[in-house]
Amino acid sequence: MKKMMFKLEELLEVGGMKKDIVFLVIGGVSLLFSLMNSRFPFLPLPFDIAWLSILFCGIPIILEAVIGLTTRFDIKADVLVSLALIASIFIHEDFAAGEVAFIMQLGALLEDLTVARARAGIEKLVQLTPQTARVISHNEEQIIPAEQVQLKDILRVLPGETIPVDGILLSGQTSVNQAVMTGESLPVDKTVGDTVSSGTVNQYGAFEMKATKVGKDSSIQRMIQLVQSADADKAKIVGLADRWATWIVVIALSAATLTWLFTGQIIRAVTILVVFCPCALVLATPTAIMAAIGNATKHGFLVREGDALERLAGVRKITFDKTGTLTYGTPVVTAVKSLSSYSEAELYAYAASVEKMSEHPLGKAIVHCYGKETLPVQDFHMEPGEGVSAVIDGKTIHAGNAKLFNRIHLNAEVAKEAESYLSDGSTVIYMGIDGELAGFIVLSDTLRTESYDTIQKIRDLHITPVLLTGDHENAALNIAKKVGITEVKANCLPEDKLTAIEEAQKRGESVSMIGDGINDAPALKKANVGIAMGGIGSDIAVDAADIALVDDEIKELPHLLALSKRMMKTIKINLSFSMALNFLAIVLAITGILGPVVGALVHNAGSVLVIINSALLLKWKAQE
Repeated sequence: MKKMMFKLEELLEVGGMKKDIVFLVIGGVSLLFSLMNSRFPFLPLPFDIAWLSILFCGIPIILEAVIGLTTRFDIKADVLVSLALIASIFIHEDFAAGEVAFIMQLGALLEDLTVARARAGIEKLVQLTPQTARVISHNEEQIIPAEQVQLKDILRVLPGETIPVDGILLSGQTSVNQAVMTGESLPVDKTVGDTVSSGTVNQYGAFEMKATKVGKDSSIQRMIQLVQSADADKAKIVGLADRWATWIVVIALSAATLTWLFTGQIIRAVTILVVFCPCALVLATPTAIMAAIGNATKHGFLVREGDALERLAGVRKITFDKTGTLTYGTPVVTAVKSLSSYSEAELYAYAASVEKMSEHPLGKAIVHCYGKETLPVQDFHMEPGEGVSAVIDGKTIHAGNAKLFNRIHLNAEVAKEAESYLSDGSTVIYMGIDGELAGFIVLSDTLRTESYDTIQKIRDLHITPVLLTGDHENAALNIAKKVGITEVKANCLPEDKLTAIEEAQKRGESVSMIGDGINDAPALKKANVGIAMGGIGSDIAVDAADIALVDDEIKELPHLLALSKRMMKTIKINLSFSMALNFLAIVLAITGILGPVVGALVHNAGSVLVIINSALLLKWKAQE
């Protein structure tokens, strides 16, 4: 029996939305002809043509109800709808039965369209999957589809290519742009033994790697899994509506039976079954949630859990990490310090000139910020993992990190002066001329232009912003002052952020956490709602976060917070409207004012109105 039901369930799914549209067209046309034929008979048919609507729109509903009851003992709206259909047919109200079936299918189609639109928007954000991979076998390179890469395969990745699977470098050195995955403020240098993630971009230098995670386990596929888990049925409030639907079935049967016994009119009992269907009640929540998810998607958010937006609506405190969230995550030159007879302008020119031939992101940042014509360069040479050198105007110029300049006498006094910048989270590029240390250039991450406005809008929503950062206190206070955050916790280790959130929750405050790295994962997991910056980040970040901000545009955060509140308001309006409409329709049905045909029209029109009201969330935008 169960096997047969499962086969029927598979049969119902064949054709999908296109099949439903065809059935609706047939049902709608048959009802129109039935109505016209009842007023102006022109088709001498032995049966009411409204039966086409019953067959094409009603039978799938009845089958769904039977399958749900027999395989899962699942009492939902389709059970009561099926009873109403069968009862209407029993008293020869064929048009009413066809109308109930048609409008129920129309409501289901509108829900599917709302869900499909939301899902389509999400899928546009995950078109990042690499299509091909260069596999090395027996010293020969072969290009194959990325999904065919096997564990432990040896791959080659060229400059500018997207890394097809997760792996570990076997040879070569490069810098990888990991913004899609981790939101890290700077591209990361990679050398032999380092790990790389699928979906990230190799910026320069070919390398070979061994595949360690492929297929569904790779980082980019985690993004797709994130999309697939955006299921509105997980929301707690949906479960509540389903429980109500079960009780409503019992109450409806009782009310119909008592009305029949006391009035002796079965048509009133049938009308009660028709208008008592909890369609609008059950549709009220999932349609609103999926429409809100679709809206959030258009603003750069991936919602992992259906009830995340429900929880977000109750948030009263939101904690920020600093780097990559309130700051751009893009390095710019913020200082040039000369430690020799060369002027800062000359030092800057030499640095831009020697870095012009470098493919390193920090070198490119210096050239971009310099923005002037550079000097001719000869004998350019790159020291992997250390820096670059070249001859300019007959002088040997070096630019690189402390490892390179340990050979050029990086003394304690210079190191101490550079430390004042390093302590603020800046990066220092040392400059050497003819074997002598000449000075250094400072690159820093800068504050996002929208950070201040974002924080103020969050305050306007009566939500308190908090800065939790591992930076030194001076740097943290400086950023907090610029954006208007008064509550600051600096020098935070991962456990410190976790503790801060736990303390707020013990005070009864619902907390959201926004982070961009593995070190934020414990806090993201502990928070009532975790929001990951820069896509999904590491595996740990994916498991910890409820929502991912793919494009790092924090200016959209106030919209998400306001949207969650609007979604809950829409759900409450939907539930109140559906219950009020049901109550009114039942009273009218008991008194005989409503018949099955009009009752079906009124009740199912209410379901359509609920879905339309939810669909409005797709284009809703918070007022500026």
